[in-house]
Parts: sequence; C-alpha cells; structure tokens
Amino acid sequence: SSGFIVKNLELKICDSDGKELPIGEKGEIVVKGENIMKGYWKNDSATKEALRDGWLFTGDMGYMDSDNFLYVLGRFKSLLIGNDGEKYSPEGIEEALVEQSAIIEQVILYNNQSNYTTALIFPNKAVLSEEVRSVGKDINTEEGKKVALQIISREIDYYLLDGKYSHMFPHRWIPASVGILEEGFTEENKLLNSTMKMVRGKVEERYKDLIEYLYTPEGKIITNERNISAL
Repeated sequence: SSGFIVKNLELKICDSDGKELPIGEKGEIVVKGENIMKGYWKNDSATKEALRDGWLFTGDMGYMDSDNFLYVLGRFKSLLIGNDGEKYSPEGIEEALVEQSAIIEQVILYNNQSNYTTALIFPNKAVLSEEVRSVGKDINTEEGKKVALQIISREIDYYLLDGKYSHMFPHRWIPASVGILEEGFTEENKLLNSTMKMVRGKVEERYKDLIEYLYTPEGKIITNERNISAL
C-alpha cells in the first residue's frame, strides 16, 4: 500500500461519474486540502477538469481498505475496461511486452468495454527481419511477412496458458488481436509528449479506424491484409 492519508488531507475514491465509492472498490483517487495544487499554469480547461468544488481528480486509480490504507494501482484514465465493467491498468503489460521482447519496440493496449483487448505494435523491423531470415525466409515477401507476424504473435503468447510469462498478468487483458504500425510514437508526430510518455488519446484518435478493424473477425487474425501491408 501507499500507507495512511497525511494530516489535513481529505481523500475519496470516485467512479467515472465522480460519485464516491465504498471501501474496497477501485476508482479514481480524489483529494482535497490546503496542500493540493491551485491549478495548471495558463491552462484553464485542464484546471476545470481536474479541480471540481475544491477536489482534485488526480487521474490515478486506487482503493482504500478497511484499515484506511491507500492502494495506488495505476492511471485511471488509461484503463482497459472489459465488457463486464472490470478495469485494469495497461502500463504493466505494455512495459513487460517491450522489456521482454527485442521485437516489440512500442505498444499500446486498448479495450473500451469489449470482450477482448487489442494492441497496436510498432516492431523493431531490423530485429524482426533477422528473426525471419533465421528461418530461411525474406521479410520482403508475403510469405516472410506472414512468418514475421506469427513471430510477433508468439511474443504475446508467452503471457498466456503455459507461456514463460503466463504468471505475470490476468490472461483476459493480454491482447487477442494486434495491429501493426508503420510509424512509431515520437514527439514529432505528437504521439509522445515532452517527457517521452505516450499520449494515449492522440494515439487512439489517430488509429481509431485500425482499432475498430481489430474488433472484426478478419482483423482478429494477425496475418490480415492490413498487417501484411504495414510490414
């Protein structure tokens, strides 16, 4: 846990509508006190969104237990949301996919009340090409591209069933469909901010059509035409 709440600070856990949740339920951490910020510098719209009636909506997800310990689980606004309303923070899975795989250079997970999670992946094409070459194929051919996509799929399968990382995360949040990106996230294309963090809203907006495609029967197959074309 993150411990007890400091003195002179009020805290509550709220749902996406700003309604306070009972002890033990996960939601957005909302705080009030003399030591919270006054607002964002020259950004009235962001201030109005974060500060409401003196309460600061932190954007962090957590819960309070019956002993008044606070548990912080990740970012509230970047959550995966299942079709049953269950929420899960994607950052841990995304970081693991990049750290454990030389092939996956960048990745973002997405699920907005659907029955499975999708991933947009920008692969390390040099490493991927070498992997394809090691099995006697050329990534510049259609056959080689299909092999490359199966290799990417294998990297994700490590987190499922009997895979070597299957213990790390709940399997329902491991992506069941993958979209390959031709371009990575950079400051220049405004998909990374100045601290080199992914700007999720902009990524999701730019690739809205691809995300929708990944929820179709054709899109769920990793060797679909769009992925082949992206390689």
